[in-house]
Amino acid sequence: MSLALRSLGPALAVPAAALLAFELWFAATGRVSDTIAPPSQAFWRLAAGLADGSIVAMTVETLAATLAGLAVGGGLGLAAGSVLALTRRADMTARYVVEMLRAIPSIALLPLALLIFGFGYRMEIFVVAFATFWPVLILSHSAVLAVEPRLIDVSRMLGFGPLSTLSKIVLPAAAPRLATALRLASGIALVVAVTCEITANPQGLGNGLMRAQESLQPALMWAVLLWIGVIGYTANRALLAMERRLFAHRSDVDTSVAA
Repeated sequence: MSLALRSLGPALAVPAAALLAFELWFAATGRVSDTIAPPSQAFWRLAAGLADGSIVAMTVETLAATLAGLAVGGGLGLAAGSVLALTRRADMTARYVVEMLRAIPSIALLPLALLIFGFGYRMEIFVVAFATFWPVLILSHSAVLAVEPRLIDVSRMLGFGPLSTLSKIVLPAAAPRLATALRLASGIALVVAVTCEITANPQGLGNGLMRAQESLQPALMWAVLLWIGVIGYTANRALLAMERRLFAHRSDVDTSVAA
């Protein structure tokens, strides 16, 4: 049995005990509330929502915006971070602009995004892309700077141009750190996408949370919240597994992490 499986039982023991205690308290008191619900009702509503397709439809909407925003923001962030790391003059010129702009909360752009794009996917993708651009830029910048300088010297001796050096030398050498940047950015993308849907965009899981709250359906609200957690956890585990599989041969990568 792997270390991850052996640690799964103790890790689930505390939340399982808390859910059981909460369920027993509801059964003992017979409490009815507009804000909380027994865990059994939340799980039942989650199963029902998955079975009738309502939660699946909301999930598709949220993941579509999340992945599109991550692709746009992450791709641009990777390109910008790599260029800045390889070009000292550009790095010095852009440093203060980067530090100023990355301090702007992505959610603060919602009014501007609504004015430009209106409601819908484009607005949400824009905000998610802005949120993921900066962490990917910073982490890719650090990853490229950490590449062994002798590798770049070898590429120059071989007559590689900037694009060949980047694609054949720098990015493969920095790939493990770039994979970590992707994993962190994916979590940010999901959080921002759901937040956009809660505050401004009438679609997806965030909007489902708001509609459940407004219609006083706490079991459905907790079911959607639980499902968002499952999605985030599953995505993180999948990306961790990908890192271990792709970079198991690299001595500079810790493939034993099971978090």
